[in-house]
Amino acid sequence: MKPTEIIEYQWPYLMSFLDVDEPLDESAKKYGALIRKRRIDSADKLLRLALVYGFCGLSLRQAAAWAEASDVASLSDVALMKRLRKASDWLGHLVATKLAKRSSLASKYPLRLQLVDASTVSAPGNTSTDWKIHLGFDLGSLAINQVKLTDFRGGESLKRFKFSPGDVVVADRGYSRRGELATVIRQGGDFIIRLNWANVPMMDESGERFDLLNALRGIPEAAVNDFILRVKPDPAHDVPALPVRVVAVRKSEAAAAESRKKILKIAARRQRAVDPRSLEFAAYVLVITSLDSDTLPSEDVLEIYRFRWQIELVFKRLKSLLDLDGLPAKDPSLASTFIYSKILAALLLDDLTQAFISFSPWGFNIQ
Repeated sequence: MKPTEIIEYQWPYLMSFLDVDEPLDESAKKYGALIRKRRIDSADKLLRLALVYGFCGLSLRQAAAWAEASDVASLSDVALMKRLRKASDWLGHLVATKLAKRSSLASKYPLRLQLVDASTVSAPGNTSTDWKIHLGFDLGSLAINQVKLTDFRGGESLKRFKFSPGDVVVADRGYSRRGELATVIRQGGDFIIRLNWANVPMMDESGERFDLLNALRGIPEAAVNDFILRVKPDPAHDVPALPVRVVAVRKSEAAAAESRKKILKIAARRQRAVDPRSLEFAAYVLVITSLDSDTLPSEDVLEIYRFRWQIELVFKRLKSLLDLDGLPAKDPSLASTFIYSKILAALLLDDLTQAFISFSPWGFNIQ
C-alpha cells in the first residue's frame, strides 16, 4: 500500500497506535501548532497534513492539492507551509510521548540492551551536515525508544539520552570518552562501547599507567583476551576512576590490512600525519565494558557489540524506505517538522507491522 493510501484510507487505524494521554487539539494548542482553527480546524487534520508532507514526501503544493481533493482542508501551499512551520514542537512532543510509551515494554533479553547512534541529514543542494538525529534503540523490543534532534553542531554524546538502572548501553567508538562512560554509570547503567584508545587513558588496578598496546601484542591469533583495568580519572570534568574491562580480539590479517588502508586514506584526505600506534591498534577490535566476567563472558561482550549494527539498519530504513535523506526544506522549523513527521511515521508503522504479525480478526488492539 502506498504511503498516501495509508494516510487516506487507514487513518483511524493508524491513529489507534498513537496512544496519547490528552486530546490532540489540547496538545496542539499547548505547543503552538493550532492557535487558530482557520482552514485547518482540528489537530487530527494538521497531523494528517504533516505526515502527507513528511512521510509521503509530497511537496507543499502537492500536499495542499491532496488536502483539497481528500476534503481534509482547503488552503494554499504558502498557508500550509506557515502551519507546518509552527508544528515542529508539537510533533516533537508526539514523538517523545510515543517513545515514552515504548520505554515500558519488557525486554525479551536477559540484559536491557540500549543501542545508540547518530546520523546526519542535509538540506537540499547542500553536501554538508545541517541536522543530526541522535537515536536510541531498544534491542529487546526492536523499537526506537529515544530520539534527539540537533543542528550540525550537535556532537555524539550519551549525555543526550536517559538511561535506567539495568540498562546496558551499546555504542560505537564515537562515544568512547571518559565523560560519556561516567554519564552512563551515574544513571545506574552499564556500557559496552568500542574503545577509542586515544580518548580513554587506562591504569592498572594499582593505579599505574597501563600500556595497552604492549599488552595486546601477546594475544595469539583467533583468541579473545580481556584486561581488568581502571579508566584514569579526570577531575576537571568530574570523572572518577572507573573500573572497566577491555575485551580484545586480534583481527585477521586481511581485516587488519583493510582497517589500516582506511586510516591512511582518511589521513591523506585530511592532510595529516598518521600516528604509528593507530596502524598497530588497527590489528585489534577493542571493546570496553563496565560489566564483569561473571555477568558477561568476553565472547558474549563481542557478540553483543555485533548487535550494534541493528541500529545502523534502523537508520538505513529511515533514510531509504522513508527517504529521510531527502530533506526538502531549508527553513529550520519546516525541516524539523519534516524530520519529526518521518520519525513519528516510523514509530507508527512499527506498531502497524507488529499488529499485522499478531493479526486478530477485528484488526486492532483492544487493550
